[in-house]
Amino acid sequence: MNELGDHTVTAYDDELQSLVAKIVEMGGQAERILEQGVTSLLKNDDALAQAAIAGDKLLNALQREVDEQAVLILTKRQPMAQDLREVVGAIRLSSDIERIGDLGKNIARRATQIEESIRPQAAYGIEHLTELASEQVKNVLDAYSSRSVARARDVWRRDDEIDSIYMSLFRELLTYMMEDPRKISLCTHLLFCAKNVERIGDHATNIAETIYYIEKGEIYRPDDGLE
Repeated sequence: MNELGDHTVTAYDDELQSLVAKIVEMGGQAERILEQGVTSLLKNDDALAQAAIAGDKLLNALQREVDEQAVLILTKRQPMAQDLREVVGAIRLSSDIERIGDLGKNIARRATQIEESIRPQAAYGIEHLTELASEQVKNVLDAYSSRSVARARDVWRRDDEIDSIYMSLFRELLTYMMEDPRKISLCTHLLFCAKNVERIGDHATNIAETIYYIEKGEIYRPDDGLE
């Protein structure tokens, strides 16, 4: 290959690597928003809540950059095979990661509307649920960075655990409301926050499915298993 050809290939590889780096940056920002949002809820910390809300604007800007860069690569390079899946996958991933940030921001917004202290038991439930969801997000982003279908499979399989914890917390909060009607407003906010965390787990499994698509070249179907 001549010097011009080498330069073209190198530039193309750099563009793909830049796209991957942007996705990883988005993932880190979404994790940060989630942590700030839930911590602001548990500690009644308005400054952290505002930081999470502001951080979502940066995440939205990163998503626009990813989408614009992906469209440019599709138009200019007309990629094929795995390169095409890499670019299409980046668009799908950016959407799921942006939604994770949105859900973290929603928790932060609700935190600013709660003035009373959260019952210790309920706080523990929210915290435990968030720990599981955050671990799922971290693990699936690691799976993307390492292109590990095995790690993606583990994330997908653990989603049932988050669903189970969410349902347990849902029942617990309903019990609180029945025991003390004065807690209905607080518990309603917490129910929405818990649902947001559960949805974050769903987006982590979506990302796992996209990793499968990028690496295997097939659309994931639940009956197939992430093997």
